[in-house]
Amino acid sequence: FDFWEGANFKLKIRQVEGYRNYDKSEFDTPSAIKEDDAQIEAIWNKQYDLGTLVAPDQFKSYEELKSKLDMVLGTKTVATAETISAQTNDAEDDNFVEAAQAQPVVSEPAPAVADDEDDTLSYFKQLADEK
Repeated sequence: FDFWEGANFKLKIRQVEGYRNYDKSEFDTPSAIKEDDAQIEAIWNKQYDLGTLVAPDQFKSYEELKSKLDMVLGTKTVATAETISAQTNDAEDDNFVEAAQAQPVVSEPAPAVADDEDDTLSYFKQLADEK
């Protein structure tokens, strides 16, 4: 990370009891990456800017991620008629509607496709009968 006072890392891999072990790895003595500053600048210019990859606009908001997680886990709540009427009748209490009035959404798994399995099984049964 430091072109002038950085140190190379010597990665040493050993097999210990059938597993890879890195405990003999070590840092070399600190030195410049190249002798000439022009060569160091050339290395610097070859680096890629990662700022575009980690910019805030590359990530979804917390609210969007939370809603997707709730949907996947089936913990998302849907407002009931009581909740809706309470919100429309009293605008000041919009933020104080109790969570007990909300009903959890229970998503049912999609039915298994049995036709494909039956076709496959019948095909293999037909092959077995021919022999």
